[in-house]
Amino acid sequence: MPPFTRALFCLALIGLVAPALASGPPIAKPEAGAAAEKELTPEQKMQKRFPHPVRVGDLIGLAVLDDDDSTIGYVREVVRTPEGKVVLVVPYSAWFGWARTEWRKRSVAVPIETVALLARQINAVDMARSDFAEAPTWSPDQGKQIPPEEKTQIALGRR
Repeated sequence: MPPFTRALFCLALIGLVAPALASGPPIAKPEAGAAAEKELTPEQKMQKRFPHPVRVGDLIGLAVLDDDDSTIGYVREVVRTPEGKVVLVVPYSAWFGWARTEWRKRSVAVPIETVALLARQINAVDMARSDFAEAPTWSPDQGKQIPPEEKTQIALGRR
C-alpha cells in the first residue's frame, strides 16, 4: 500500500473511532449537581469542605471576602447563639467593607457554616454580598461571645 493511501486510511479510521472514544462514560449534567447541592443543609455543605479546629482568637480580625475577592468586612467577634450555632460578627457596609473601622457600619451575623478559611482570610462561600445587605443587624443580646482560647470548627477553602 502506498504511503499516501496508508495515511488517508489512518485518518479515516481516526475519524470513525475518535468520536466513540471521546464520548466515554456519561457525564452528569450541571443542573442535576446544582439541584443536589441546593438540597444540602449548610451544615452538610460544611462537612463536605473538611472542617478543622481553629482557635477563636485566630479568627478575630480576619478579612471576609466575596467571590470577587473584595473585602466585605473583618471578623469582630465569634459568638454562640442560644440555639448553639456559631456565628462570626462582621461589621458590614456596602461601600467601605475594606476599611478597618466600624464607622457607618452595622454588625451582621455570618453563620460559620457559610464560610471557609483561605489561609489568613475567610471566604463567604454560601453567603453572597447581597445576603450581607439583607441580613438583620446583630445585637449583643443575640448570643454569647466565645472566649479567644476556645476552639471551633471551620471549613477549609481553596481557589
